[in-house]
Amino acid sequence: MSRSESLAFLAGGTRTGKLATVRPDGRPHVVPVWFMVEGEDLVFNTWHTSLKARHLAADPRAALVVDHEEPPYGYVLAEGKVEISDDLEELRRIATIIGGRYMGEDKAEEFGLRNGVEGELVMRLHIERLVGLDDMTG
Repeated sequence: MSRSESLAFLAGGTRTGKLATVRPDGRPHVVPVWFMVEGEDLVFNTWHTSLKARHLAADPRAALVVDHEEPPYGYVLAEGKVEISDDLEELRRIATIIGGRYMGEDKAEEFGLRNGVEGELVMRLHIERLVGLDDMTG
């Protein structure tokens, strides 16, 4: 896939991303995340004491993969560094958009209020490398 096709794949639907971070001892840590595409970045939020938040505060390198689990199968892998923000206004905006994406527009505001609180963080993955493969069965 081209870069624009890969970004469109990431922005489409409600697929969950699998986020990989680096533990202090170098081992990988992978967790599912809800996310959104904003420009050339992947954006998600997390609680400040979560493992992913602590890992990314110590080492901002991350990878996120999203796959299509039905034929013709496909995936996009994004790698880069994560910028962390605790800006509450930005957090509420992001949490509301993500809530709308995954829970439906009628639940967006509710999700934004629930997750747009002090202690949550905005995580912005600045994509440095993007690899996409579609139609793996063709």
